[in-house]
Amino acid sequence: MKDLMGMMKKAQEFQQRAQEMQAEAASHLVEGSAGAGMVTVTMTAKGDLQGLKIDPSLFKPEDAEIVEDLIVAAHADARRKGEEFLQKKMSEMTSGLPIPPGMKFPF
Repeated sequence: MKDLMGMMKKAQEFQQRAQEMQAEAASHLVEGSAGAGMVTVTMTAKGDLQGLKIDPSLFKPEDAEIVEDLIVAAHADARRKGEEFLQKKMSEMTSGLPIPPGMKFPF
């Protein structure tokens, strides 16, 4: 019975930490860039786009396709950084818990 109570307490603590991590991920900003910094994307670790900066030298009609590709690449870079942040936080949060390696959570 004591083990069950301990498990329930750990589950509640885990849930609380998960909620805290979600809030932190919603406010933690990551920045991705492409084209040697000519395009920069800022987003939350959860993936919400917060900002986009484009070097003015790219505003030529003939460069439109390049700019589009750089935006996609910068977004992918920022998204990867957000995922790394979440993985690090999840690893810290679940240390000591019997969770299978590679298990993904919905945040």
